[in-house]
Amino acid sequence: MESDEVMLAVRLTTAERTLLRWLARGHRGDVSEVVADALLDVLPALLARDAPPSAEQPGRAAPCAVTVWLPPELADLLPALAARLAPGLPAAPSPCAALGTALRLWLRQDPARLAAGLRAMHAHPHPSSHPHPQVRPLAA
Repeated sequence: MESDEVMLAVRLTTAERTLLRWLARGHRGDVSEVVADALLDVLPALLARDAPPSAEQPGRAAPCAVTVWLPPELADLLPALAARLAPGLPAAPSPCAALGTALRLWLRQDPARLAAGLRAMHAHPHPSSHPHPQVRPLAA
């Protein structure tokens, strides 16, 4: 966790929390990293001008609270997402409620597809970017 990250609490069901933790373990990261990756995956579609508003009710009550840390750049997008998810309502849901809605939409996908997507997001595309590049002997 970096000191400039934003702490948010998101409400999830037990099954959603379990899936999120399973994905984090499989990714060898923490839950916050998976949540950030989930937002990177779903935010473009949810914030698109021509995207229909989500049928998901923002702020749906769930029994489990999960605390996550997000980079400020992602956290700053949550108020816009909240407004997009609840057009016409007198008050937009909280950023935490918007985060929960986006995360629940992402978690509805096939778990194997989610795990594969996380692997793809963090794959090293070039051999030179691998953390342990192979060393070749110098030519004489």
